[in-house]
Amino acid sequence: MKLWHSFIKELQLASKSYYFYMELFIALLILFIFIFVVPEEFNTKSKEYLAFEMPEAMVEYSKSLMLEEDLDGKAEIVQLKYKDEEVDAELYEDEDKRMYVLENRDQAIWIADDKNQFGGIIKWSEEEGNTYEYYLQGYESERLRNTYLVLHNESMDVVEAIFDNQDVRPLSTDFDLLTDRQNVLPTVLFYNGALMGLFIIAAYIFLDKNEGIIKAYAVTAAHVWQYLLSKVGVMLVVTTVSTLIIVIPLMGTQPNYPLLLLLLAGTAFAASSLGLVIASFYEDLMQAFAVIFVLILACGIPAIAYFIPSWEPLWVKLLPTYPMIHGFKEVLLSNSDVSYVLMVSLGYFVGGLLIFMFANYRYKRTLRV
Repeated sequence: MKLWHSFIKELQLASKSYYFYMELFIALLILFIFIFVVPEEFNTKSKEYLAFEMPEAMVEYSKSLMLEEDLDGKAEIVQLKYKDEEVDAELYEDEDKRMYVLENRDQAIWIADDKNQFGGIIKWSEEEGNTYEYYLQGYESERLRNTYLVLHNESMDVVEAIFDNQDVRPLSTDFDLLTDRQNVLPTVLFYNGALMGLFIIAAYIFLDKNEGIIKAYAVTAAHVWQYLLSKVGVMLVVTTVSTLIIVIPLMGTQPNYPLLLLLLAGTAFAASSLGLVIASFYEDLMQAFAVIFVLILACGIPAIAYFIPSWEPLWVKLLPTYPMIHGFKEVLLSNSDVSYVLMVSLGYFVGGLLIFMFANYRYKRTLRV
């Protein structure tokens, strides 16, 4: 009962603080950005800047082939900046890319270089027939460069036939796909739902230190762990409410909400306990800010790997926040991997308990001093 009364008192005090409403405001701000700013699907089409050096009849034939793949079946005349002037370009857009056809080689190369995009010159001669010059930007992979080298060694009809005859077998068909907007959500829940608790609970502790509340426990019958656990409980409530504010309008009934709440509880408990430990070594937020900031940045490295799946070195997978992000992604799917989420949640509960025990030891030692 003492723990419950302590939790209710801390929740009432927290509801009167700036940080409580800051967390809710951030959740509403994130929701606003996702609804009105972040598109449902990102435009990932590549851009190509091309020029033809061949007889006019062949140019028209090549453009007619491009029109067959164009989404609306017609070329759009657009204005592009070339040095200090505006030049006309014909825009052809299919499902994968946007192709801008310029009048000459200089325009295509200069604009491609200026926009850091792909440039190409398509030529024809009686001796060699069709030849192609590609102007790359240096960031292309070796596989892509090799593809360009061998692409035109065979006719396009042969290449297309090879692709069409390839036997593609999906490893699984029982899965859901998230939209681009929804795919960003796990990293938002990772920061707002878990790591934010590390900063907020430390801020609460520093406020109590300034007001002498923590030292008052040295002359009361209350246990320090009850005080600390009530703080963690407040963070769990705030984290849960702010997360649901974001998830429910964006995802509806698709997520596995029991698993989501379980994962939130485990990750927020571990992050809040870590915040308690950090706050035990400093007297105010300014002293601890650098440590908290660096720690949040380090914990956010797996978020980079999440958006760049090709970059996932082993050391990134060993970071404790790596399974946290993928756990949040799992709970957003209607066919969640329940065993994985349960394992991640249990791991964070156990880790959080060990960190909390160390935090309790630290504060007891501080009170004795």
